[in-house]
Amino acid sequence: MIRLNKYLAECGVCSRREADRYIEQGRVKVNGQTAVSGMQVSEEDKVTVSGKLIQPVEKKVVLAYHKPIGVTCTEKDKFADKTIMQALNYPIRLTYAGRLDKDSTGLIIMTNDGDLIQRMMKGANRHEKEYTVKVNKEITQDFLENMAKGVYLRELEQTTRPCELSQIGKYTFKIVISQGLNRQIRRMCAEFGYKVESLRRDRVVNVELGKLPVGKYREITGEELQELYKICGGIK
Repeated sequence: MIRLNKYLAECGVCSRREADRYIEQGRVKVNGQTAVSGMQVSEEDKVTVSGKLIQPVEKKVVLAYHKPIGVTCTEKDKFADKTIMQALNYPIRLTYAGRLDKDSTGLIIMTNDGDLIQRMMKGANRHEKEYTVKVNKEITQDFLENMAKGVYLRELEQTTRPCELSQIGKYTFKIVISQGLNRQIRRMCAEFGYKVESLRRDRVVNVELGKLPVGKYREITGEELQELYKICGGIK
């Protein structure tokens, strides 16, 4: 017997947090009865989400996907020009581990392993993400130093954790963060009067975007996959 939210995550439906939200919304049923938060289930129970029968994942799949600009990180949104599920067009259902906003491009980990998603998304684990950012005016040393110290984001009423920055061009820099606040890097730059013109995520934990073309994906396997699970504290 395991908790229902963990069962849904392990079945690749969503993260545990999203599972809790589905349960609260009454979208989850166990043996025909509306589920309640905290309940436990076994593989013998009939679990449905929005009327769709949920079954345990037979094979765990982990992909590196190069998200194009204009693709929205959501499963369903009638206002989105194209969702990530439509753009990826993978034969089995996968979920993203960490969003990129519509105007950004770069690496997203897609998987049906809900437990891995949970571990990657947990802020306390401080998993690194690396980005290349281009801004609208010349970068100064003060800007780099102040960004690296941590920035108070007035809109979110939060201060970002210290991070690593390195300048690679007159208007371009690399940044490594260990958080995932909403539009974090864009908000950080705005606090110093800079506007982000382009943003690409190059690395998540140990997985690198490399030369993966925009709109394409590759399966993460072998030592790279083992290392990802090791860092995230999961078991493959």
